[in-house]
Amino acid sequence: MGWSSILKSLLTVSVLSILTVCSVESSTCIEASCPNGTCPTGSTCSSPSGCFSLIQQLQTPPPNTNLRLVEKGCVSNQNPCALEFSATLGNQQKFRYQRQCCTTEQCNKVDPTLSTLSSEANGVECPACYNDKTNTCPTTTPLKCTGEEKRCIEVTSRDSSSNNVVLYGKGCATEKACALNMTVFQTIQVKTSCTPANGSPALKSIALLPVILLLQKVLL
Repeated sequence: MGWSSILKSLLTVSVLSILTVCSVESSTCIEASCPNGTCPTGSTCSSPSGCFSLIQQLQTPPPNTNLRLVEKGCVSNQNPCALEFSATLGNQQKFRYQRQCCTTEQCNKVDPTLSTLSSEANGVECPACYNDKTNTCPTTTPLKCTGEEKRCIEVTSRDSSSNNVVLYGKGCATEKACALNMTVFQTIQVKTSCTPANGSPALKSIALLPVILLLQKVLL
């Protein structure tokens, strides 16, 4: 199942409404799932651990349509409380994920928003590709990374119900996008791994270390 099928299925998802029994020590949270990125009032749930709000966004170049999914609910031990990352794969497929937690009454009522990412090149270059048919790329093209995306990433994702490949890709990513094994967009199982990047500032610093030491000896 490709991204086009995911878009169609998510746009037909209705708001999830699950009511649970409240306890005195629990926070009441808004619970909803909103494929169009804007949530109605939704229902409520209760949890001693607090509330979460999650926004996921896939931006694709024309003529495809951008996909945004907002989810809200009660915090469980199955998911990390706070996690934020972004990745840009070949063909300029950009994915963003932001999950936040809070502990006051109905603190996740306001819909989450994503900040604007920097488009400034950071000096890192990664091999990039995108394939929504198989879990490999015959060829890659160089991609100049921007903003905080300073790691080279490899992504494999499958439909959790059918185990069919949804996409395979390479590109640039933020640090927290590395070494993930998680579900996104409710049904897509994603695994990631990162490799050292060409032009990485960290690698450049290591390469310059002998020069720095020599200069220190001369100046002293």
